[in-house]
Amino acid sequence: MSQLAPGSETITEQRVEERYETGDEERFSHYVPKAKLIEAQVNGTPVVALCGKVWVPTRNPDRFPVCPECKKIWESMQPGRDKGPDR
Repeated sequence: MSQLAPGSETITEQRVEERYETGDEERFSHYVPKAKLIEAQVNGTPVVALCGKVWVPTRNPDRFPVCPECKKIWESMQPGRDKGPDR
């Protein structure tokens, strides 16, 4: 067994694989068109996120991390007229 020099240490890199299962979409904020989001909040109607999740927005999305699938889809889209996604 070898010894380390005084003052040195071994660095161990840990990698965590992200795994998402059915139901995990409730833990994220999702990207939807801004006009649809405002309409849904006012009328209580459902919206469809980029990832396909359908729900009636009632919570503050800033409290949740961004949905990885929505983010991946958004980043793959070409820039258009919209200034960006809303959550």
